[in-house]
Amino acid sequence: MRNRTERRKKFMIASLCIAAFLTLGIGYAILTTELNISGTAQITSNWKILFTSVEEKEMTNAITNTKDISGLTTLTLDVQLQQPGASATYDVVVENQGDLDAMLTAINGVDEANNNAPLPIKVELQNIKVNDGLLAGEKKTFQVRVYWDASVDFSETNMSKEIEITLVYEQRDESEIPSPSPEGPIDITDEVVSSGDGLYQDQYEPGRYVYRGSNPDNYIQFNDELWRIISKETDGTYKIIRDEVLESRAFDEEYHRTTENNTYCGNTYYGCNVYGAVSGTYTLGSKSGTVTEDSSLAEYLNGTYYNSLTLTAQGQVQTHAFNIGGVLHLNQSGNDSIANNLSQEKAYTWTGNIGLPNITDILRASLNPSCTSATDANDKANICTTNYLVDDTADRTRYWLINGYSSESMSDSDSAWGVFHQGSVFLGSSTANNFDYGVHPTLYLNSNIQITSGNGTEFNPYIIS
Repeated sequence: MRNRTERRKKFMIASLCIAAFLTLGIGYAILTTELNISGTAQITSNWKILFTSVEEKEMTNAITNTKDISGLTTLTLDVQLQQPGASATYDVVVENQGDLDAMLTAINGVDEANNNAPLPIKVELQNIKVNDGLLAGEKKTFQVRVYWDASVDFSETNMSKEIEITLVYEQRDESEIPSPSPEGPIDITDEVVSSGDGLYQDQYEPGRYVYRGSNPDNYIQFNDELWRIISKETDGTYKIIRDEVLESRAFDEEYHRTTENNTYCGNTYYGCNVYGAVSGTYTLGSKSGTVTEDSSLAEYLNGTYYNSLTLTAQGQVQTHAFNIGGVLHLNQSGNDSIANNLSQEKAYTWTGNIGLPNITDILRASLNPSCTSATDANDKANICTTNYLVDDTADRTRYWLINGYSSESMSDSDSAWGVFHQGSVFLGSSTANNFDYGVHPTLYLNSNIQITSGNGTEFNPYIIS
């Protein structure tokens, strides 16, 4: 029998090269990106590793001009990234069409490329790592993502970057390929950042962590769907929001609540702006009174919608207190702040399974330094962007927030806050019986939930148990 050393000398090696030339436009000019994925390999009838397909996936302010595979080993992408924050992601399939097992032994060039000037130009590979096996007849899909990092300044005198990334596959017997080791619990707080998209320590609530930015890696699989983590709370629960919006519904349908049982509510034809029943007296601005019944939306989400979740998902939901205090639009004094908004939200709580995002969830998710209060977000368009909770609404549907609206100039009880997309993004209000607003269910996961795998990207979301 040949010894191990002799056999390894005859291993087949395939080097698949992702070669890219990236050009950054001046100011907000178009960024043209050409990715050349090319490979050379010692290919015999038994050794055949190649690229077999590429598909456009998530595109943010990006356009694909060319997407070709030629000769089975060269992938060419010509992409226009149109402004800071733009990104283009592609699914790439590498396939072992031979009858020899292989393993990815090296990924070279990513760190070197991203550390070279100009720094705003970044490239990354997702869902692929060293020691991944590629057995005979097997295929693997990974992602190539090119993006313009909006948090990094750049010099107009240096606008191009050449990138070369090499994936090295070597022949391996199946017995020599490491089995994927079960991943232990993942602590997302190990990934806290101080700039750019990611998880931050919440400056308003010590011990709480919040995701911020245009597209942080906060995707999580729940109920066999993609959701996103808003925060890790001080009690250990995860606050999550459904990524896709539900069909439009009223916050509170007309005449759903009566003024006899809810003296705070005014003309109930327009609905009432308190999400759920509270004990004692509810006050917002100059109006106060009792609220003894839940809104129609709270009843739907905690009845029909909750019952539609899988039994596994229902067991992962933590019945939790939601901050449902109303938030005043200070349209006269203008002296507002996130801290003030948070204090108003916390004035009243409702306990249940499914709620909606808070105003301060939206404000705290933004990396725009001008996003400083609900009042500013109402009065000035596009100051709370750089924010996955507003930027990532693909159909640009308006959606409800959980907090009631009132203003200094007009005290009312029939308007609730929402996120608007009308050529620009801002926070605003509408009567509670308005059916033109979508719904992003928001809930808390049990504190005993563990994240066991994934990296939080859309293509490799966190998995919980």
